[in-house]
Amino acid sequence: MTEATYNFGMIGLGTMGRNLLLNMADHGFPVAGYDINPDQVAGFEKEGEGKPVKGFTDLKAMTQSLTKPRAIMMLVPAGKPVDSVIDNLLPLLEPGDIIIDGGNSHFTDTVIRDKFLDSKGFHFFGMGISGGEEGARKGPSMMPGGDKAAYLTLKPIFDAIAAKVDGVPCVTYIGPGAAGHFVKMVHNGIEYGLMQLIAETYEVLRKGLQLNTGELHALFAEWNEGRLQSFLIEVTRDIFGFKEPGSDQYLLDRIKDQAKSKGTGKWTSQVAMDLEVPIPTIDTAVAMRDLSKYKVLRTKAAKVYDEPIAVLNVDKAEFLKTVEQALYFSTILTYAQGLDLLYRSSIAYGYQLNLAEISKIWRGGCIIRATFLNDIFNAYEKAPSLEHLLLDESVADLVNGSVAGMRSVVSQAVSAGIALPAFASTLTYFDAFRSENMPSNLIQAQRDYFGAHTYELIGKDGVFHTHWTPLPGKP
Repeated sequence: MTEATYNFGMIGLGTMGRNLLLNMADHGFPVAGYDINPDQVAGFEKEGEGKPVKGFTDLKAMTQSLTKPRAIMMLVPAGKPVDSVIDNLLPLLEPGDIIIDGGNSHFTDTVIRDKFLDSKGFHFFGMGISGGEEGARKGPSMMPGGDKAAYLTLKPIFDAIAAKVDGVPCVTYIGPGAAGHFVKMVHNGIEYGLMQLIAETYEVLRKGLQLNTGELHALFAEWNEGRLQSFLIEVTRDIFGFKEPGSDQYLLDRIKDQAKSKGTGKWTSQVAMDLEVPIPTIDTAVAMRDLSKYKVLRTKAAKVYDEPIAVLNVDKAEFLKTVEQALYFSTILTYAQGLDLLYRSSIAYGYQLNLAEISKIWRGGCIIRATFLNDIFNAYEKAPSLEHLLLDESVADLVNGSVAGMRSVVSQAVSAGIALPAFASTLTYFDAFRSENMPSNLIQAQRDYFGAHTYELIGKDGVFHTHWTPLPGKP
């Protein structure tokens, strides 16, 4: 029998699992880790030399090394691997032990696992973790949801290892059931949108202004000192400035233009459509990753269709200010769409989400951390029941102050044949959102004409159907 010494166990000693355990050990918590790969275990123990850590290749021995109630986190690929780990783990545990899924599981899977493990007497919660390799090691943003009592048992550990903003840990209880994984999924959807917008900014600057990669590095360094300051702008700055040792060429210029994904952006779009919540910036970002994979087809199309001259006839310095406005405007609208999805999903699924708390823990450690999250936090702190971020007066001032730049960039880029699909869909969303009257009355009339789907009238209660002029060939 292995002596029960360690406060926390981890299944999966890849980058995230290993770094989270080392983070815990740095804060004085004895931790144990399991991996089927002995090299991962050896690497973990080597990095944790001198710290209260222990690696195992025997799952039973690892569970026996934990103090009770045992707390074990899984950091394995989403889907069947998670269920397989649970099946292997349960015979080694006792009712009352705590199981945590720290991966990017689909929230519907988390709902099923939550009910199953509760029926067996185990505590379970799903926890979204953002921050990547560096965040896991130095302080991530964490989104736990599910069994609140189990979370509170482990709260001292999570508070200790989380990123801190103004001394406040970037972790909070999100809500019941699959709330934690749902919020992390939407976080990733926002991430998709922001990344696509930055990529389109890169596109208009390199094609429209013909800026080289070195010039882009300097520009993004400048932007990261202003209102666009964020983790994604920061890493983009670094990418623009990176050359491999011994090379005079920027690495970015050699990377193929095909973007991959792990599915969380797609899940966000799918559930938004299920809930009838419009998030076109995120939807477009998902679609453009898919289109990027059509490399062979795009190469053929480029030979069939003449490409217009993309160079913009503009004052360079002034246009750079305009592009900054457009990117800022789009950033605001992307967060607004994601938070609208959270607001409406909270009602639909009973998550009782606190959007002020969520935006607060996103300010540090996570991939979408940005200066603008302070404005979001202030908006929801001031009005917890705010229906939509764009209705906040302070946010409206920021939007109104940058929309002119957005219109200019989109119109000039479209005229020059530069593809800015996320920019365009973001602007169109805004213009439709602020429209008291949309042309949807015509759509409803059409539906009634060919399908007798009925319609409603302005100022009159009830639903109505009209026998419209007969279709050709019909009485």
